[in-house]
Amino acid sequence: MFPIKDTTRSRSFPLMNWLLIALNVLVFLHETSLSPHALQRFIGIYGMVPARLWLHPVRAWPTIFTSMFMHGGWFHLLSNMWVLFIFGDNVEDRMGSGRYLIFYLLSGVAAALVQAAVLPTSMVPTVGASGAIAGVLGAYMLFFPRGRVLTLVPIFLFITFLEIPAWIFIGIWFFTQLYSGWMALLPYGAHTMGGIAWWAHIGGFTFGILAANLFAQKHHRLYPDEFYPW
Repeated sequence: MFPIKDTTRSRSFPLMNWLLIALNVLVFLHETSLSPHALQRFIGIYGMVPARLWLHPVRAWPTIFTSMFMHGGWFHLLSNMWVLFIFGDNVEDRMGSGRYLIFYLLSGVAAALVQAAVLPTSMVPTVGASGAIAGVLGAYMLFFPRGRVLTLVPIFLFITFLEIPAWIFIGIWFFTQLYSGWMALLPYGAHTMGGIAWWAHIGGFTFGILAANLFAQKHHRLYPDEFYPW
């Protein structure tokens, strides 16, 4: 499933969301300007390496923040930024720009810590905004469960577009992360599951669900989509 757009319109201009997207793009453009050797060194220095996080926390902790603005390729960048573009504006509107930025960064921190806790001896650098964006998805599902997501769905040889309730779309996404995360822990699972930081997604999403209400503006007129379906 690939999201095209959501039906919940933001009431304010999502300045912080656009700034986050721009920063991610600028960092990636810098990556593309580097030679292969320099890029490998750049990722090795600024990517989050779980083993280093526990062995050298003072030096390694800043990489939790630097790594969440780095990406491993064009598809990695564009897919993350597209999801942030679709879902981040409404979450920012619900929280306000300042709180949204703090929430986004803390989601990334939670994602990195869970990934490092599950694979504490890994020397593989983790990069990408997907852990922080997973927190945004958790907040969106909590705030806008009745929102709908226009989704491209391939069915055998055909492609169709469906409007799926946000809580179902994001719920399916989360359970695929759980399944893939457990599979990656099996012998040889890291190779078969593509080396994706599934547990970072799980950690970021869980933080988003649990913490989103702490960042929500207290005096906020509800969207129609914010009324729960149960």
